[in-house]
Amino acid sequence: MAAKSMKELQKEVDTYIGQFKEGYFSPLAMLARLTEELGELAREINHYYGEKPKKSSETEKAIEEELGDLLFVIICLANSLHIDLEEAHDMVMNKFNTRDKDRWTRINQDNRE
Repeated sequence: MAAKSMKELQKEVDTYIGQFKEGYFSPLAMLARLTEELGELAREINHYYGEKPKKSSETEKAIEEELGDLLFVIICLANSLHIDLEEAHDMVMNKFNTRDKDRWTRINQDNRE
């Protein structure tokens, strides 16, 4: 499967949601969904990397699936608010590359310890 741009992902989600009369949920409802999906991701990460193993009665879900669910809801929220996620990403990367450019220790090929 070919890689998709964020614009393509946003369009794909919009086409999917657009086939239903209900359309997008309200921003507050989507924020609740986002919180719910984040909780499910946290639970899976805790099962894989934390001290809380799954109960035998719990179904197996992959971290990738939970990240996909989270991404879907983020795209829905952005679409409903007419936010271009590529532009939002570019703004954040600009912030990290300017404001935070000296915040972290860089890997320098010339000065390896």
